[in-house]
Amino acid sequence: MAQSATETLFKVLDQSVTILMQQLSVSYVDALIETGDNLLSQSVQIEAGKPDATSAAKLQALYATVDLSQLDAETIRRAIQLALLKAIHSDRVDPNHQMTPDSIGLLTAYLIAKLVGPDDQLSILDIAVGTGNLLTTVINQLQPTRQTAIQGYGVDNDDNQLAIAAMSMEMQQSKVELFHQDAIDPLVMPKTTIAIGDLPVGYYPLDERVQAFKTKATNGHSYTHHLMMERAMDQLAPGGWGVFLVPTNIFQSQEAQGLLQWMSSAAYLQGLLNLPANLFLDEKSQKSVVVLQKRGDHAKQAGKVLLGEFPSFEDTRAFEAFTAQIDTWVGQNITR
Repeated sequence: MAQSATETLFKVLDQSVTILMQQLSVSYVDALIETGDNLLSQSVQIEAGKPDATSAAKLQALYATVDLSQLDAETIRRAIQLALLKAIHSDRVDPNHQMTPDSIGLLTAYLIAKLVGPDDQLSILDIAVGTGNLLTTVINQLQPTRQTAIQGYGVDNDDNQLAIAAMSMEMQQSKVELFHQDAIDPLVMPKTTIAIGDLPVGYYPLDERVQAFKTKATNGHSYTHHLMMERAMDQLAPGGWGVFLVPTNIFQSQEAQGLLQWMSSAAYLQGLLNLPANLFLDEKSQKSVVVLQKRGDHAKQAGKVLLGEFPSFEDTRAFEAFTAQIDTWVGQNITR
């Protein structure tokens, strides 16, 4: 049922986008944003006579087949994700702007569920929110088990990516506030209990703006992913958790010593889990999940850091055995 509903909504999105691309001479992504706004208002926005009357009538007929109030958030998120996957090929999207895969979002949600108490009120910051797929995947997985609504916050400096995220989250009725800013700048939202991020890998070019960061490079440009992790952890309440996607070789780079020095003063390194190699094109692009806990409250260093590598998601037996090991580690090392 859910799969069918997802495919039905995707077809409406895709057909509407195709019409708007032709009528407005815009990219797939821009037409998708317009489609989402039209669906939310159940009307067709017409400017300077475009789309024309015939196309507007076709669009209105498509929109009339969708009742967003009857669809759950995951169905809507998956349909938008399918549309964005098509946009990657249609618009030749920059690799840094591509979505975090569902499998990684589900793993992130799984880890958070293990680390926090069942009755804890959760607020989640995504320091590199992009189109919002990681943040909404995590919220949609965790929300059904919580008594209170999860408050989300997303930060990104790309207004087009944020426009997609805003449209997606409004369609899903997610309780999320989005901030258009450089994540390196001071953040203005309240302290959160969780911080996540599929961190962009590279160098931050504006050296003068990172002088106060403990993870800044000793020489030359600093690593963006180091700076963003520090900023996100600073935004956590004492004892809060950070779950970040980072390069697998993060502790083997030339700036690893400075990163570890910052961690030793600000957080506890509780886990480092390599993601399945078959998720990535090559060894250089492989990523891991780093699990940090901010110092303070009842936080303490685990007796044994959680280390390992997730098996292929296709190997069900090995995957279940690995998650059982994580369950055991949580029971022995984490006070919730």
